Amino acid sequence: MKLPEVAVFDLGKVLVDFDYSIAARRIAARSTMPPTDIQKFIDHSPILVRYETGLMSREEFYSEIRAITGFLGDIEEFGSFFADIFSPMDEMIRLHAQLREHRVPTFIFSNTNDLAISHIRRNFPFFANFDDYVLSYEHGAMKPHAKLYEVVERVTAKRGAQILYLDDRPENAEAGVSRGWHVIQHHDPAASIRRVKELELLPKD
Repeated sequence: MKLPEVAVFDLGKVLVDFDYSIAARRIAARSTMPPTDIQKFIDHSPILVRYETGLMSREEFYSEIRAITGFLGDIEEFGSFFADIFSPMDEMIRLHAQLREHRVPTFIFSNTNDLAISHIRRNFPFFANFDDYVLSYEHGAMKPHAKLYEVVERVTAKRGAQILYLDDRPENAEAGVSRGWHVIQHHDPAASIRRVKELELLPKD
């Protein structure tokens, strides 16, 4: 079996947890729409998809949300409410640090937006310690679209089994499998760490 040479991490639910209900409650306190409706809108709106594929600017996204929810604050207040929803997943952050210590190149591969990334860069120091970042809003596509996986292969200069990819969502993981990548569908830190060691990217205990 060919072993991986680089590790590619999804961000949300792999390295940081997130909860849109936090944003919904804060936005609702300054809006005419209740928190449950705002959360449904944030979670499932095609507006968020447009924002996370780079088809809408931060200002346009804010304007759309303000028009729909009646939000009374300015764009800075909205941005702080919308983006401050993350918490560290410490075991996985430690795993990443161990990979760096063993000189394994690491990359972020995420469906996300510029508000979220700006917040994470400011508040999570580990985020600076990757070789590169493939972010949906910068490339006009979202996982599991093949275009974004091609960007990963170009950025890492690796293909197939040279790549280890960790992602929590089955459709994203399967898109990696279809390209011959080693894939860990992440649910449990202990299981993911064990598999990384089985693939010889870290020494076994």
